[in-house]
Amino acid sequence: MNRCTLTALVGSTLVMIAVQPARADVIARYECSLAGFFTQEPIGDRPDHNLVAQDYVCVGVEGLLKGAVYSASNVVEWDGPKATMVMGGGVHRIPGGRLVTQLTQGSAQAVMKDGKAVGVESSGKGIVKFASGPLAGLNGKTVGFVTKPINPIRFNLEFTAE
Repeated sequence: MNRCTLTALVGSTLVMIAVQPARADVIARYECSLAGFFTQEPIGDRPDHNLVAQDYVCVGVEGLLKGAVYSASNVVEWDGPKATMVMGGGVHRIPGGRLVTQLTQGSAQAVMKDGKAVGVESSGKGIVKFASGPLAGLNGKTVGFVTKPINPIRFNLEFTAE
């Protein structure tokens, strides 16, 4: 390989690295389960328009919060198979530190397989309202979240720093 070809190869590699889109840092990947039962409360103005309040508990399996316990709740307005988050948030607990997230916006949709609901996918944004101990550097940060269903009562949750 001649010097000119080598220079072009190194240069183009550096350009490819430099123009890659920014990737949000993964704060945590959780495995979650619904805690208790939830019911759809009909709002009454039209069919399939419901309000759902649910609690869930998660265990950190990867990222900065690996081993953390996250207990949270949310209220979601369902309109057929699609939903909008009304409110949500929770507390992430690790030895010597706490992190409180408030979910500020989000949407969800039912995931169907063979005509049956197998879970819910959701995504949105939130903010770290409180952070202490080794997590203090996240205080005030904006976070993104994404969920993917495992089954109707279990799901994976990922938090990223924006």
